[in-house]
Amino acid sequence: MSAMIQSTGLSKRYGSITALNDVTMSIEPGVVGLLGPNGAGKSTLLSVLLGQTPATSGSASILGLDVRRRQPVIRRRVGFVPENDCLIPGLTGTGYVCYAGRLAGMSGADAMQRAHLVLDYVGLGEARYRPAEQYSAGMRQQLKLAQALVHDPDLLLLDEPTNGMDPQGRQIMLGLIKDLARAGISVLLSSHLLPDVERVCERVVIMGGGDVLATGDIEKMQRPHPTLYTIDFSGAGDPFRRRLLERQVIIHETRAGGGDGAVSTLSIELPEAGVQSVILEAARDTDTKLRGLHPKRSSLEEAFMKAIARQQGP
Repeated sequence: MSAMIQSTGLSKRYGSITALNDVTMSIEPGVVGLLGPNGAGKSTLLSVLLGQTPATSGSASILGLDVRRRQPVIRRRVGFVPENDCLIPGLTGTGYVCYAGRLAGMSGADAMQRAHLVLDYVGLGEARYRPAEQYSAGMRQQLKLAQALVHDPDLLLLDEPTNGMDPQGRQIMLGLIKDLARAGISVLLSSHLLPDVERVCERVVIMGGGDVLATGDIEKMQRPHPTLYTIDFSGAGDPFRRRLLERQVIIHETRAGGGDGAVSTLSIELPEAGVQSVILEAARDTDTKLRGLHPKRSSLEEAFMKAIARQQGP
């Protein structure tokens, strides 16, 4: 499978400031999160890939096309949702999206037809003839997605697409991204919001300070932790807890049940990996009934924080 985005030694400097630092990566097709705090270099990377800003050094390609030499072809195959507003005063929603289609090389009739289709798709059908500057913040995000889709791209580059949206609007936008992925469109979602990335992305690229700090499958990053568990149990809680403490088990949290026979919950940390038997022995010794034993899974947030911490050093 060929990479949808590839870079080698890609750097961008503004005087003494390094916005991208020797970025080398290969991103396969699918839905990929570009994750990092503000100032990590995410928007600069997108700008370089789209030919808006020339790289200081290094090389990159999108869909196998060199970003320095093949920009006209790239723009016909890639849709872009910028972080900031890019509205043209005086244009209606339909006029704005149609204009974007014309810029992508479509005929006037085709661009207008597609504009109506994509505005319906993103949920702006009833507002299509309103001046775009009258749109709410959430509607503007939907409009930016519509203009990115008008020319039927193979790849979408989305820079903070849920900015300014209320919870309901965010859910709609993320649902559209998942729907587009099912239709075979690859997506690079740049965001500092971990829940957005976790909901829609398969893989993630973590950036910080202009560097790529980590890459990988989100599912693998959320692997079970070797020593952290949640225990659901019923019975006398105090003897069970004391027995666990005697075996060097650390108890982080206790949620007691509501009455006799109710299920209580413990969050624990074993003294070392592979010694789950101490839980079974403590339950047997105290006549405690185990209702569930669940290993805690590492979160994307933990992977993100570890990557940032490694960059910052001791």
